[in-house]
Amino acid sequence: MTQLSFSAGRLLALYEKVAEAPDAVSRLRRFVLDLGVRGKLVEQDPADEPAVELLKRIAAEKVRLAKAGEIMKPKPLEPVEEPLFVVPMGWIWTRLGNIAAYIQRGKSPKYTAADGAPVISQKCVQWAGLDLTVAKQVTLDSLAKYEPIRFLRENDLLWNSTGTGTIGRVIRLFEPPDKLVCDSHVTVVRCLGVDPEYVRTWLRTDHVYGVIEERAAGSTNQVELTSQMANNQPVPLPPLAEQRRIVAKVEELMALLARLEAARDQREATRDRLTAASLARLTAMKARAEQEKGKAGLPAGSEPHDDAFPARFALDALPALTARPDQIGQLRQTILNLAVRGKLVKQDPTDEPASELLKRVAAEKARLLKAKMVLRQKAPSSDPDYAIATLPSGWKGIALGDLLNFVTSGSRGWSEYYADSGPFFIRAQNIRFGQLLLDNLAHVQPPSNSEGSRTQVAKGDVLIVITGAGVTNPAILEREIGEAYVSQHVGLARPTDPKISWWLLLCLMADHGGRFELVERAYGAGRPGLNLDNIRSLTIPLPPLAEQHRIVAKVDALMALCDRLEAALTIADTTRARLLEALLHEALAPVSTAEREAAE
Repeated sequence: MTQLSFSAGRLLALYEKVAEAPDAVSRLRRFVLDLGVRGKLVEQDPADEPAVELLKRIAAEKVRLAKAGEIMKPKPLEPVEEPLFVVPMGWIWTRLGNIAAYIQRGKSPKYTAADGAPVISQKCVQWAGLDLTVAKQVTLDSLAKYEPIRFLRENDLLWNSTGTGTIGRVIRLFEPPDKLVCDSHVTVVRCLGVDPEYVRTWLRTDHVYGVIEERAAGSTNQVELTSQMANNQPVPLPPLAEQRRIVAKVEELMALLARLEAARDQREATRDRLTAASLARLTAMKARAEQEKGKAGLPAGSEPHDDAFPARFALDALPALTARPDQIGQLRQTILNLAVRGKLVKQDPTDEPASELLKRVAAEKARLLKAKMVLRQKAPSSDPDYAIATLPSGWKGIALGDLLNFVTSGSRGWSEYYADSGPFFIRAQNIRFGQLLLDNLAHVQPPSNSEGSRTQVAKGDVLIVITGAGVTNPAILEREIGEAYVSQHVGLARPTDPKISWWLLLCLMADHGGRFELVERAYGAGRPGLNLDNIRSLTIPLPPLAEQHRIVAKVDALMALCDRLEAALTIADTTRARLLEALLHEALAPVSTAEREAAE
């Protein structure tokens, strides 16, 4: 009985339904392979010689080759008692060793730096084909000792046998150079009497490659594909003529998927460029408005800009500018940059200017110093290279240290004070970008001297990772948590006025608010890290206090909107993935007689 073939048109129709699924093309590639080795990709022809007859001829040829001394005497292999799935009529389950004249891992060669011959390692076996540019050299003397059967031939399959991320890759060899060999990390499969490309198709399916890759990725020890495992690998074998039809159809559909993938990549690249350009345009809106005021003879910042802008931005721009969850991060940074440049909320000319806030902060710092409640800190000095060119009316560019009572970091050598209970200990791993994780804090029993009290945190403190992988990550201690201290990898910046803490956090998160300078300081040279002067001297913009509060509230609202949008996009991706799986499952279901007759 024939099976309906799976045409390019059917694949294209399926792709149109699931094109937006995150891994649509890669999943469809695996689907095509699966259809092929199940006999669901091309029609079966009752006139084809059954695979069992093909196996008989292969067995007879192996006996002849063994008598001629061209191959080793074949060892009998156990029949496949529990096949993975039911195969069509005329097919048979067999083992790879039954349809191969030679299966063997390469030797461990004697390498040389020059005047040798290339040897294939697992790095040379790429899905795109053989890459000899990364091949090592084997000495010509050792190569002369190789048995002739080990030299690679046209149509040999090279099957990676080791290495997480490389094990299971399989390629077909075309026009190999003379006396080319593999090392011990690659298995050679030399097919006999069957289409080697069909065998490669089977070895690329999830039934084989997926299982090997999963086992390698999930193991703490190195997983190896031994020659014995390769010999005993079950294979669903169609008649030879059908093998060739399957290979041709797989190549046709894979070429179609390659074109679809290229078109999708181009669409995504165009969409990414459009998103980036749109976000850049949003950031530049106010600058153009100020330029227009200048042309009209009005002073910059002379009047509040239309508050309809943030509403349009929030309600209209956000969904239009993002189509994937990974784009939300770029959108969040745009919001932060708009915030610290005064482009997110309306300016109010009646607000007390930032210069008055600075005077109050300076007076309070002087009072604390006189009362010996804080120690005198090194005076900050802003870098003129990072001076802020233009600011809204009432704003001021300052050094971060102008707003702080002190900047310090945790003490070294506190590992001896770790405890099962007691005061909390905030470490770098507790600080994410803009977020302090309080659910996994360590405990310490700190020393009783002043060195302990120096690093104690308080509500409103701004914390910055100063060494390690998360360097420059900022967070704020937004509520009382009791007695707590910071580690040596965390910088502690205490604002003189706790009401400005949230504004400082925005500046440390926004590229235009000071983060760009902070990152450059951390990664400027050598091992990434910040010193306390890097923090004190950071150039930041300072708005009036009332405007700070309005900006922080607007940022909170827009970030919540981003959270909802990100969740919706993630749900959409999950839904598409489920639809893809459902459609693939449906496509693998048996075709009914009525459907077959209707199609014919």
